[in-house]
Amino acid sequence: MPVIAPSHTAASAIGLSGLRAAQTQLDTAAHNVANARTPGFQRHRVEQSALPESGGVTTRVTREANPPGGDGVALADDLVTQRQALYSFAANLKTIETEERLLGGLLDTRA
Repeated sequence: MPVIAPSHTAASAIGLSGLRAAQTQLDTAAHNVANARTPGFQRHRVEQSALPESGGVTTRVTREANPPGGDGVALADDLVTQRQALYSFAANLKTIETEERLLGGLLDTRA
């Protein structure tokens, strides 16, 4: 489901890119867990990069040749990544909600 920007401000852009990055992390970790026992499966991992000009992040999904430490460690890493993605998603959503609340208050005082 695409996330629609509520406004065109820097905080919204940063929050939205963070939401997308968290969703990519969550999807990738879930994909790894679901396919861990598939013969010949190569784990996926997310590379995240900062976008200094817009103040957000971008992600890219790549494949790992062999998981470091074996399958058990890789599955544990995926579970931790899922939890981190959930916290990141919630934090970025709070950023957008806070900005919208502040902008709404500003608009009310100027109306």
